[in-house]
Amino acid sequence: MDRRELVLALLASSDGCQYTPAQLQKAVFLVTRNMPQIVQGGGFHFVPYDYGPFDADVYNEAAALHHAGEAVVAPSGMGRWNTYAATESGITRGRALLRTLPAPAQQYLSDVSTWVRAQSFSSLVKSIYDTYPDMRENSIFRG
Repeated sequence: MDRRELVLALLASSDGCQYTPAQLQKAVFLVTRNMPQIVQGGGFHFVPYDYGPFDADVYNEAAALHHAGEAVVAPSGMGRWNTYAATESGITRGRALLRTLPAPAQQYLSDVSTWVRAQSFSSLVKSIYDTYPDMRENSIFRG
């Protein structure tokens, strides 16, 4: 799948539940780092940033999905950031994309989606830093 399809597959694996920016960034990072064969055509290029791995193209792909009617990108009620979720049509197409992957990859995407959304911001960033210390380099996180 290409980058946009990966973002959609992750959003769809949550059945329409929202992701925070950190959750979406870290989910895409984990998949591209641990199963790079899933993403064709160059993938994402994460760099160490304020709160760990970051690639602005994750948001660009989510915005493109929003414009296509397959995702909702909406202001959060808790801050100056957006939330990300699949629409009904996005869930349908995202699930179809998931089914094209081998069973272990499908399970991994589902597990990553569930795990990142279950973490607090601090726990998520700390877990990523503990496992991928190379992504701590430019951090401002002190948790």
